[in-house]
Amino acid sequence: MSEQSAFRNFSEFYPYYLEEHSDVTCRRLHFVGSLLVIIVALYAITTAKLAWLLLLPVIGYGFAWVGHFFFEKNRPATFKYPLYSLMGDWVMFRDILIGRIRF
Repeated sequence: MSEQSAFRNFSEFYPYYLEEHSDVTCRRLHFVGSLLVIIVALYAITTAKLAWLLLLPVIGYGFAWVGHFFFEKNRPATFKYPLYSLMGDWVMFRDILIGRIRF
């Protein structure tokens, strides 16, 4: 099943994404992972230690997958909807930052 056949656009996907992240610990782990991705990316770029960029997927997915497998008890949406899921991670990060979603 392709992304387009299940959801016509990201606006349709995001409510599903949030349902898959109903556990507060899972959301917190996503947030921490995303924040660490930003910090490590900035560090790598500002210090020209670009090898650190290789850690970004490990950090981002590592925190998120621990949240899903141990707290949310579901499969990450990344496995089925990789692009929309990546977009959802950053939209949820923003929504947590601005207080739209409970941290």
